[in-house]
Parts: sequence; C-alpha cells; structure tokens
Amino acid sequence: MTDEVTTYPTLNRPEAFTQDELGWRPWLQAPDAAALTERQLAGLVDRGRAGSDYFRLLARDPDILGARTRTDKDIFYNTKEGLPRGERELAAAATSRANGCVFCASVHARFASHHSDRHDDVQQLLDDGTSADLGSRWNAVVAAAAALAQTPPRLNEAHVRALQDEGLDVLDLADVIHGSAFFNWANRLMLSLGEPEQPTQPKPQA
Repeated sequence: MTDEVTTYPTLNRPEAFTQDELGWRPWLQAPDAAALTERQLAGLVDRGRAGSDYFRLLARDPDILGARTRTDKDIFYNTKEGLPRGERELAAAATSRANGCVFCASVHARFASHHSDRHDDVQQLLDDGTSADLGSRWNAVVAAAAALAQTPPRLNEAHVRALQDEGLDVLDLADVIHGSAFFNWANRLMLSLGEPEQPTQPKPQA
C-alpha cells in the first residue's frame, strides 16, 4: 500500500449523469483483497464488498467503515416502517445530483428507478437537475434533499410542510433527512478519493 497519487490521463470519464452502471478509480492505492486483515474484513460488514476498490480503500480505517456501512444499510434497507425504498433512493439520487457526484447519482438513480418503476422521471432528475418537475410528492422529496445539500443547509419549515402535505409522517420525514444527510457526507468522501469511469461496453442495468 502506498500514499502515491494515481492519475488516469486516458480515463473514459462519463460526460453526463446516467443510470448506467459506472466504474470508479481511486487516486490512492486500495489494499489488495487478499491482504485484508480480519479486522478490515469485519469493517466491510458484507465481505462481498472486498471486490470494490472504494470499499477496500475505506478499509484503511475499518472501524469507521463498519459504522458507515451499518448506517447505510439501516437507512436504505430497513423498510419495515417509514418511506418506501424507492423514495429513500430518490432522496439519495437528488442529493448526489445536487452535489455533482456522478457515481453516487448513477447507483441511487438506478435503485430509485428499480424500486419505483419510474425510470423516465428519475432520468429527468438526472438530466434537468433538482428543479425538474416530477410531480408534487417527488418534488417535495427532491426539494428537501437539495436544500439539505446546501452549505449551510437550507431545509426549513416550508420544506417540511410540503412533505407533510404529501402525506409523509414523522418516520417518513426522518428517512428523507437520513438518506439525504448520509449522501451529503458520502458524496464528499467519494469525490475526494477518486473519479467515475464510463465502461467501454455499458453493463446491463441492475
């Protein structure tokens, strides 16, 4: 493992936000999967993530990675109560679109499409940004996510009232805020560690 910065002069960078599956290249060398310690593997939570350069890079600090991954899974996979998965993913995609994280936007836009069956609306969010007209309920979710992405955050009473007017209860509101807040942090982390790559042959959508 080295702290030497790696650059990719000929990288095939995506030219627009997309729902396609993208690659990602780290600017610092990630540990080899075979070299991960038991503590680092525990930090992955899901050992299948050892195949990802991003997660192996984060495994340099396995305790923080473990906390990050358990938080991520609880926000997006624990759907017994609260907001439907598709709208949690919409909040993450909108936050990523606002923050300019092409890789995160591609992942969560793809999940939002899959769980909501609203591919064209999700693509409109990617194409037109967080001002896209996606219908009143999705507009309220996207506006709240975009407001939270600002520095300092601009979420206010009007955003909360708009969500409540669309039928969101306290748990739903918490899911919008948690999904957006998590990706405000995750976008900044990923944008500081590497860059996305457009595969030469697009992979089939998940």
